[in-house]
Amino acid sequence: MSKNDYPITQGVRFLREKKIDFVPRQYDYQEHGGTARASLLLGVPEEIVVKTLVMETDAGRPLIVLMHGNREVSTKQLARTLGAKSVAPCDVAKTERLTGYSVGGISPFGTRQKMPVYIEKTILALPRIYINGGKRGFLVEVDPKQAQDALAAVAVEVGI
Repeated sequence: MSKNDYPITQGVRFLREKKIDFVPRQYDYQEHGGTARASLLLGVPEEIVVKTLVMETDAGRPLIVLMHGNREVSTKQLARTLGAKSVAPCDVAKTERLTGYSVGGISPFGTRQKMPVYIEKTILALPRIYINGGKRGFLVEVDPKQAQDALAAVAVEVGI
């Protein structure tokens, strides 16, 4: 894949600015296909395809959670970890407004509004992860520790 064979998104600009090596990975996006489809088409385990989830606390504080594609977030455990009463996913309109990305193409890199980022601890044990690059059907393969450093992401244990 040559240098110009992939979209130049805010996420890509962020990665370049932070000097993070990444490998662009494109696939045929399908509505509601999720990480299962991406892993199938890219030939990688769903565990290493990381979801970017935009949530908010009961106080309305938005945040991002990075989770394995084959796991869910325990919102009760996340709320306890954050010292909040509750945590719930943001609605589509708010998610798109906060990030500047369309649902299905949300990257934690280069979001419109800076938000705290939380990463499932076990993701950091993986040698490489595939995470959205800022466009539907476009993932970037990166070192999870470099991603954590660039995002100042806090490791949490909230996966189920």
